[in-house]
Amino acid sequence: MKDSLSTAIGRILSDIRVGLSDEFDKNFERQGFFSEAWQRRKSPLRGDGHVLVSSGDLRRSIASKVDGQSITFYSSSVYAGIHNEGGTIRVTSRMKRYFWHKYYEAQGSFGRKQNGSLRNDRRNRHLTSVSEFWRGMALMKEGKTIRIPRRQFIGYSPEVERLVCDIIESNLSDYFNSIDIIKSE
Repeated sequence: MKDSLSTAIGRILSDIRVGLSDEFDKNFERQGFFSEAWQRRKSPLRGDGHVLVSSGDLRRSIASKVDGQSITFYSSSVYAGIHNEGGTIRVTSRMKRYFWHKYYEAQGSFGRKQNGSLRNDRRNRHLTSVSEFWRGMALMKEGKTIRIPRRQFIGYSPEVERLVCDIIESNLSDYFNSIDIIKSE
């Protein structure tokens, strides 16, 4: 009976791991942590696209492991923590160089007419807002802080607790229903 109980516990942990992995992944589709919507971006770079999904690296970086009687969810992405918890970052000289690089890159991709003047088309209008964003970032003083809002995608919530309880109840019910009770006469 002990082997079957440890098997049941292993199945519970496995089911919780799979269930929560799916739910944490769905947070990127929901663009929020279960019922708590993520704050929209202020930058014109990605417009109204999905928040926290540019390349998909952050979403794919979420992993989990089972250690004995516990499950740990984590991300290998270096910027996962600042997005999940929120916080501030300080502008450095290296960041400013990167911002200037992005500004000049955006400036160089403007469409031009044969006479050299800028075209007045949708793409150029978008590039204007993008280049102005990078210019504004590049002109920030070193040491200024940039606030990154909390956009939690992994962690504890009442929905997580409810899902875990449902999985445990279901597995324990299956376990107890599979036990043959010997009736004595």
